[in-house]
Amino acid sequence: MAANVRRRRHKKLRLNRSAGGNALIITVLCLMGIFMVLPMVYAISNSLKPLSELWIYPPQFFVENPTLSNFKNLFNMMNDSWVPFSRYLANTLFISIIGTFGHVILSSLCAYALAKHDFPGRNFLFKMVVFSLMFSSVVTAVPNFLIMAKLRLIDTHWSIILPAFASSLGLYLMKQFIEANIPDSLIEAAHIDGAGEGTVFFKVIMPLVKPAWLTLMIFSFQGLWGVQSTATIRSEELKTLSYALSQVVAGGIARQGASAAASVIMMIVPILVFVITQSNIVETVATSGMKD
Repeated sequence: MAANVRRRRHKKLRLNRSAGGNALIITVLCLMGIFMVLPMVYAISNSLKPLSELWIYPPQFFVENPTLSNFKNLFNMMNDSWVPFSRYLANTLFISIIGTFGHVILSSLCAYALAKHDFPGRNFLFKMVVFSLMFSSVVTAVPNFLIMAKLRLIDTHWSIILPAFASSLGLYLMKQFIEANIPDSLIEAAHIDGAGEGTVFFKVIMPLVKPAWLTLMIFSFQGLWGVQSTATIRSEELKTLSYALSQVVAGGIARQGASAAASVIMMIVPILVFVITQSNIVETVATSGMKD
């Protein structure tokens, strides 16, 4: 039933255009795509440049004599530190994976309750969620620090993971997607067949909203992958890869090549995850504000 509703909606949104109109739209989109990918190409090109090319003025867009020495120097610097590179990487992976998994599950559970259960204060709670989207992480940094201090979680990875669980953007996306794509009759039919709330959520809701939670995974992983959080984590052995690479970048002119390599390493993982699952992001954004 949900698939039929989605097909009818897509049929309604289909527009009739001439061949010239289609060609114009494709051309514009290709030009915009090329323009948007240029910063990434330039960053990769810089990471492959020797120092002699990095300081050429005016700067050259493409590398003439590509080399991997920048990456080699970066890893040598990281291995020479008293905390090994693998420890920084393990810390980042732990924070990113646990934080993303918890955020997806918690947001999905709360979104299901707000979208498909009628209880007192539901509309007020959702309005508060929407209102919280106005606040950036800079505004909430001090309250988060005070809460983590009260919980005695300062200088632990949980001081980053727990606030990530409560991100309101994920709850908003999941709630809107569930409302737009899951009919109430489907849930009622599952209850009639004897399914409990847990069975309905994990075997009915989650498979049907796969594009939404995949999108949420990407957004959450991207945010946690680049986190530094030097305010809540003070021990060097607990710090993240982003922090370690930022210290390499701060080493001065001689480390510009390593700095370029560090930039590529930090951006390549989120970009690969996005490219693999981009179709799910498009579907989620396109339907997150729709209702039947």
